[in-house]
Amino acid sequence: MFNIYFIKLANPQDILELPIEYVKGIGQAKGETFRKELNIHTVYDLLFSFPFRYVDRTKFHQIMDVKEDIDLIQIKGVLLSLEKIKGKNNRYRYQGIFKDGTGSMELVWFQGGNWLEKILKPGEEYIIFGKVTLFNGKLTMAHPEMELVKEASTLARTFEPVYSSTEKMNAKGMDQKFRRKLLRQILDSIKVSDIPETFPDYMMQKLRLCNRFEALQWIHFPENETQKEQATSRIKFEEFFYLQMRLLHGKMLRKQKFRSLPFSKIGECFNTFFKEKMHFELTNAQKRVIKEIRADVARNTQMNRLLQGDVGSGKTIVALLIMLIAIDNGVQCCMMAPTEILAQQHYESIKSSLEDMDLQVAFLTGSVKGKKREKILEDLAAGNIHIIIGTHALIEDTVVFKNLGLAIIDEQHRFGVAQRSRLWYKNGKFAPHILVMTATPIPRTLAMTLYGDLDVSIIDELPPGRKNIQTLHQYESKRPEVIAFMHKEIAKGRQIYVVYPLIEESEKLDLQNLQDGYERLLQYFPMPKFQISVVHGRMPAKDKDWEMQRFVNKTTQIMVATTVIEVGVNVPNASVMIIENSERFGLSQLHQLRGRVGRGADQSYCILMSDYKLSKESRERLSTMVRTTNGFEIAEADLKLRGPGDIQGTQQSGLLDFKLLELTKDRPIMDAARNIALRIMENDPNLERDIHLRIKKQLAHLFSKNRSWNVILRS
Repeated sequence: MFNIYFIKLANPQDILELPIEYVKGIGQAKGETFRKELNIHTVYDLLFSFPFRYVDRTKFHQIMDVKEDIDLIQIKGVLLSLEKIKGKNNRYRYQGIFKDGTGSMELVWFQGGNWLEKILKPGEEYIIFGKVTLFNGKLTMAHPEMELVKEASTLARTFEPVYSSTEKMNAKGMDQKFRRKLLRQILDSIKVSDIPETFPDYMMQKLRLCNRFEALQWIHFPENETQKEQATSRIKFEEFFYLQMRLLHGKMLRKQKFRSLPFSKIGECFNTFFKEKMHFELTNAQKRVIKEIRADVARNTQMNRLLQGDVGSGKTIVALLIMLIAIDNGVQCCMMAPTEILAQQHYESIKSSLEDMDLQVAFLTGSVKGKKREKILEDLAAGNIHIIIGTHALIEDTVVFKNLGLAIIDEQHRFGVAQRSRLWYKNGKFAPHILVMTATPIPRTLAMTLYGDLDVSIIDELPPGRKNIQTLHQYESKRPEVIAFMHKEIAKGRQIYVVYPLIEESEKLDLQNLQDGYERLLQYFPMPKFQISVVHGRMPAKDKDWEMQRFVNKTTQIMVATTVIEVGVNVPNASVMIIENSERFGLSQLHQLRGRVGRGADQSYCILMSDYKLSKESRERLSTMVRTTNGFEIAEADLKLRGPGDIQGTQQSGLLDFKLLELTKDRPIMDAARNIALRIMENDPNLERDIHLRIKKQLAHLFSKNRSWNVILRS
């Protein structure tokens, strides 16, 4: 048992749940620092906070082979001398000569002189560790770590771990050395039984995994590359395997809990629309997706499907056709969008498509009030409304359906899990089938992570006749040519977006940039010959809607806006998207903005304006935009450049808290973990077999620790 102050442990696993301050050497003050700075509360949290890199302490360099500015190295040799040297301003430094069998070098210290004189012994053999530079033509190591060879610890024969830390921790003496000593103490004290294995024996053998106890020992203090790799692989696999088990287990519980009405027939509504109203051919991708959704809704288990499709790929028509199947089977449908503008757009598009058909389509948002709202709610409860389209107003308790059978959620990443799940209870006896849609392309690795509990359909083909949007990257020196091009497009009767970034930290400055940009455009496009709309998120909703409506009605030729127009407005006549300070946008956001044009038959353009000074990452982002219009290719590039935490919508999920797994690099591990999790859930869905008892226990432990999973399960 390792050293603690008091705490009686009920069982071995309690060691891991021990509050961090009760470990010897920490105490209340340091424990509070651990909690505030690194969110480490228990021994478990400390053990599972892994090194982000290692320093190889297994190798010794020779002085003759050392080059300046190489990474940290260690050398074994003799400290020949140590002297105190007076410098400028009466400041002193200590200088030593260090020699091995191949040469000599200088050691230098600018502080800590009194301590050095007491502890360092010229003539003794030392292991020194640090970074070598060339100073006045001599090899020099400043402030080296030094350890007498005869007293050298085992750390000098390992890969030395380096952990995430903060200035506050270092200031309180909780530096890397303290952390390593603390972890060594804990790891030397715990037994195999304190770290229960989470995998069945057959999985361990088949995958050749080290056990969990070994993985923890080796990830912190590997003696060689093999141990480091085995521990890393084991931990990465465990992270992703249990994420998949949680998702698939939640999916299974939902299927057991919820029953939905099967849509067994294709009837008059669908056939009338398909044969008489649709004047275009569906793409093969749309046909495939409709077939997948039809197979789902024909069952009495609830459909939970994600429909992914790039901007302009035709998700809305797929959603409408599925709604018509639902109506043919005697149920009501709803479509929920994140903004009033997007909801209005869907409403007008669907109402227009269903013109002359005996179907009632309603619109409900927070701005619909009074008698109009009362009438909609009354008709909805009576079953007189077949399709209702709106915002989160649809999930309010006052909204009651007679028989909701299908709920469609657009741009679903804008809604939290709890918000979405409220739609599931809008039909007392049966849960509605759920179709969630997104125009934000998600790489397969990320989709597998975020939506492992959903079936995924992808529309990966644009409708025929759509022209690729020509994308150009221009510097400020090309501004006159860009203005001339804008005049040319407006003369053709086209409209133009000019978008400025809006970052919360510099919101006032960004709004000023937008205002300056608007005033500059007025010089080139003076009133009354030209009209310009201005839209940003700080405007009152009614002003914003009025300005957008003027653009939609072609009253204005140019819309100057922030990213508020990223999702929503559909203006087929807009053929040019100019993005100012484009280096400040993420790839996914640039792609979404570009998708606002190219919606009509005319050739469309996206012009990325930027400063000359660009970081390597910014240059790569802009060249990716110029090179491709494929949303999935862009999403993969975005994932590599920024990592999953920054990609739109993933932050709120709480699913991406991986300690070691890297979504862009660990695809083989992820595929293996996903496939094994699927097989286990197919063969033993309730984990009742003895061989799966460890998995069941670990799942229960993870569910108890993570509140967001409880929300999903209750849903």
